[in-house]
Amino acid sequence: MIERRTVFKAALAAGAALVAAACSSTNDGTALPTGAAGADGESAQPVAKITAEPAVNAKDAPVLKPVTVKVAEGKLTECKVTADGGKAVKGDTAPDGLTWTSSEPLGYGKTYTYAAKATGADGKPVELTGSFTTISPAKQVRATLNPADNAQVGVAMPISVKFQSPVKDRAAVEKALSVKTDKDVEGAWGWLSDSQVDYRPKEYWPQNITVSVEAKLYGVELGGGAYGKADVTTKFKIGRNQVVKISTPEHQMHVYRGGSQVKSYPCANGLDAEVDRNTPNGTYIVMSKEPSAIFDNARYGYTNVNKKWACRFSNHGEFIHENQDNAANIGKTNNSHGCVNLLEADAKDYFDSALVGDPVEITGSKLGAPMASDVKDWNYSWSAWKGLGAK
Repeated sequence: MIERRTVFKAALAAGAALVAAACSSTNDGTALPTGAAGADGESAQPVAKITAEPAVNAKDAPVLKPVTVKVAEGKLTECKVTADGGKAVKGDTAPDGLTWTSSEPLGYGKTYTYAAKATGADGKPVELTGSFTTISPAKQVRATLNPADNAQVGVAMPISVKFQSPVKDRAAVEKALSVKTDKDVEGAWGWLSDSQVDYRPKEYWPQNITVSVEAKLYGVELGGGAYGKADVTTKFKIGRNQVVKISTPEHQMHVYRGGSQVKSYPCANGLDAEVDRNTPNGTYIVMSKEPSAIFDNARYGYTNVNKKWACRFSNHGEFIHENQDNAANIGKTNNSHGCVNLLEADAKDYFDSALVGDPVEITGSKLGAPMASDVKDWNYSWSAWKGLGAK
């Protein structure tokens, strides 16, 4: 007959065997170490502990914050973080063996799995397993950056970042933007709309410098559940300093290089007697160059008019272009519909010298700057421009 105390001792032995279970991880990302039976029959827990950030079972983890795996009272012997499909995340273990840190962004809406091992100061092994998931944006927003790579532009060219949909968190966007130049240049970002932010210097860019721009928008929360879809970058060159100056009553277009006048062309500007037809005051830039352009304006009764050597300087409808048909008035009378008319030879000569981004300064008109134009950056005072930045 077996005594009751003998049965009790057997139950204790079975419980001790259960303590020596294989290692797993807790919900907070801490490894549970493998137990080991001591001489007195009690469990001896390894001293090393592995923790991870994001924690095991974490949801909506950010994609830009580095993944870290750390061990206390031991050293990592193995660490791997893999994405869906088994691709390993790039990362490195510190020389002291205490930390592993990822070195690349994570993907949106993915599951990542830990497989980390360490040996404690007591020589006993521990491991960490489990997974976490990253944020899955309600919307991924693409952005474009201008000027394009390797472009050469004039000294008034703004940098423009345009988003395919409106941005709510402007401050977060501006933190992701950087501008670097060969020389110190004071400049600022200004929001021209909910989907466009431009950068312009306080004064025109110094000539012949290189400008590098980074818009590190991937992983940036834009507000309303939207995130940046990808980073965009550009590197371009500012060309020589060339500025066009026109005082409309003079009927002359002056071209300056490096501050000195190099050319003067007779011109006809917008009709003085009708304010809506005046060439508007303001500082603009050459936006595009077209060897041949078609002009239509049903309001004033002309369509399909072909003119040569056209340099657009406003989306309000203003160009510098050839109008040999108006030769009798060029240099004498302002009678255009807002454009600057030149003789054909002069228009070709100017066209060949112009760069997109060159400033065009108009004065003497009765019509103010059309602030609906796409490129109105220079028609703000510097203090007003800085006021367009994120609040």
